Amino acid sequence: MLKLFQTLNTQALIKATIAAIAVVILVLAGSRNLQNFDAALIAYLLGTVFAVFGIAYRYSVWLQRPPTRLYWRRSWQFLLSKDFPSYAWRSLVLFFKNILFQRFIYPRGKTRWIGHFLLATGCLIAFAVTIPLTFGWVHFTLEQGSFSTYNANFFGFKAGTFELGSPIAFLTFHALVWCSVLVTIGAVMMMKRRLTNGGLIATQTFEGDWLPLILLIAISITGLGISYDYTFLQGRTHQFMSVTHAVTVILFLVWIPFGKFFHIFQRLAQLGANIYKVEGERRGMAVCPHTLEPFASHTHVEDLKNISRDLGFDFRLENGKNHLDFSPEGKRSALAKAHFEARKNSGKFFG
Repeated sequence: MLKLFQTLNTQALIKATIAAIAVVILVLAGSRNLQNFDAALIAYLLGTVFAVFGIAYRYSVWLQRPPTRLYWRRSWQFLLSKDFPSYAWRSLVLFFKNILFQRFIYPRGKTRWIGHFLLATGCLIAFAVTIPLTFGWVHFTLEQGSFSTYNANFFGFKAGTFELGSPIAFLTFHALVWCSVLVTIGAVMMMKRRLTNGGLIATQTFEGDWLPLILLIAISITGLGISYDYTFLQGRTHQFMSVTHAVTVILFLVWIPFGKFFHIFQRLAQLGANIYKVEGERRGMAVCPHTLEPFASHTHVEDLKNISRDLGFDFRLENGKNHLDFSPEGKRSALAKAHFEARKNSGKFFG
């Protein structure tokens, strides 16, 4: 056990602990000291706190990597510069385009994009609904003196009113049903692709590719089962359905920091990488001394040199230039030319 703790990243452990404690504090504040907290959701809450701890720990470790740390620092530096309005607007547009609508995947295939979009939309809406409910931030109460008017309360304050049986009530109480349908369709589409695409069949793994889809389908089907039970079976299978659903959801929450789902949180960093790319182009492009063609920004090349030296790799050449000043094409061409000269000087080109 002592060796296990010695292998932990101290900085990441502290940040993850703070994040988990912050969640507990927000639960206490939002639920009015647990007054509006549903005790039946305690297992979901514990799973969420664990997920937050794991995500914060892994994200902190990820940000400590020199290249990631550089991108992170530079992105915030450029965003909070005098060009903040334009970069903030650009980031907002990219957030809607690539995070919410998953358009970054569209060039890889329309069907693949549809599957990604259904999965992303269903999961994002489900999180937006379940997290406030689990934390006790949102709860519903009957209007005093009424048997059909519901109040939606946020952090203990009345936020809205709707009638039972109204379209708003139908959409509100069935939001997770629609999410389950979207996620199930999207997951099945992704499964079909993994069963028919030769490249994926050769490289995919169960824990990395199939387990996430199986968990999402299991959560969706058991969630639909709870709704079906209440609607058509008068709650006869409630205990089985609710326990099974809770198990699948908790497994999903525990798996998030360790599996493929972690890329959901990494994807947001792409917004900063885009700012870095645009700002680098504005500051000027580096020209390869061999091909005489621009290939990357001066900012990127200089940052790459600094990161390489920090990691113990010195690519400086005897003539004062740097190997990193060459583009990939220039490096390959220069290497081929060096091989040719070496063969020529040896007196034979073959053998």
